[in-house]
Amino acid sequence: MKLTANNKEFAIHPEHVGPAVCVDCTPPRMVDTPFGQKQKFNIVFETEALREDGTRFCVWAGFTASLNEKSSLRKFLRSWLGRDLTLAEQKEFDLESLIGRTANLTIMHNQVQDGRTFANIALIRPDKSPNPLKPSGKFVRKQDRQQRDADSNYQRAEQPTSNSSRPADDWRFVKVHVGKHNGLELCELDIEAVRSLHDRWLPTAKNLAKPLKADRDLMEALVKAAAELGFEQPEADEIPY
Repeated sequence: MKLTANNKEFAIHPEHVGPAVCVDCTPPRMVDTPFGQKQKFNIVFETEALREDGTRFCVWAGFTASLNEKSSLRKFLRSWLGRDLTLAEQKEFDLESLIGRTANLTIMHNQVQDGRTFANIALIRPDKSPNPLKPSGKFVRKQDRQQRDADSNYQRAEQPTSNSSRPADDWRFVKVHVGKHNGLELCELDIEAVRSLHDRWLPTAKNLAKPLKADRDLMEALVKAAAELGFEQPEADEIPY
């Protein structure tokens, strides 16, 4: 199944049951939630399912960084490891120890109210296959992508070379009127700054009783930016296991 957003085509992971291997645990970042700011991160898996170009699909689950007994992360790890965490692991669990660990995943599609479809990990179990899936080597971890971008200056959104070629509804040229980037166009920010506005400012702005035109323009632009840049992904903290 393929979805389109802003004329860009994205292929979501097909519904699937089979082996997978963990290829990333992303660096935690602070995001706004209905319960205040929380540290969130993703656990990313490669599966044996292949895209049209022969590369593997990836699927991920988002979590709050908490090992509380009732937390989604604790439940997820319990299902994945086939046991609860030891007392030592409860005091300090090294997420890096999950990289390269295999699992058996059940991946199902979930459609949200606006009609979009996402692939979610509905069930995770220990991998007991005699030939566990190995990483393809083609996936680049987020921390390595961030370092690569930093080493090559910082990544900016692609922009037309002249004002006359700017589409009127291009989100890149919407000006930021809040925070430390006040007065800059979105295309002048690095992607993490755009993501920060999307994750931190946008949820608050949506609750404004009477948003100004500048608020509405920036809200719309951030939604478009998230879809085009690929970080508008569900990071639900509650996943059925």
